[in-house]
Amino acid sequence: MVVMEGATVPSYPGDPTMFAVGILASFAAIAAMCWLVFNLAVFALPFLVGLHAGIWDYGTGAGWFGAILVGGFAAGLTLAIGQALIMLVRPLWARFIIALIFVVPAVLAGFHATLGNARAMMPSETWQMIFSVIGAAAVGISAFLRIAGSAAEPSGRSPIGA
Repeated sequence: MVVMEGATVPSYPGDPTMFAVGILASFAAIAAMCWLVFNLAVFALPFLVGLHAGIWDYGTGAGWFGAILVGGFAAGLTLAIGQALIMLVRPLWARFIIALIFVVPAVLAGFHATLGNARAMMPSETWQMIFSVIGAAAVGISAFLRIAGSAAEPSGRSPIGA
């Protein structure tokens, strides 16, 4: 404690309550991002297809509105084709290949999302890569289980639905 003009002032800078709130907010933000990555990993392939179709359409001179429409249509069509194939294809090896087509972009998205977080948290590039591979594996397994598990359900639910 430091005494200045008769008043005691704490010697530490900042308010400890704000430090605790900042740490808790950081944990909440990380948890929210992990929840988003795990829930939206299945949609990585339709998103990428829609993004590239929109970029291509914008390059042809269709403008922003046309690019958004074409990209949204391409993403929806990709998702619908994937759902239909998973429901209609009977051989297990073919379903596995279809699921892998959806899982590979999810693994890449999980890797880069984890790498971005790891780069903000630790200076060692080795540990950044280790955690990024673990994150990619976790997201890939999660996406595969969501696709494969919902494809096995006989109910009328969507195979790739949330």
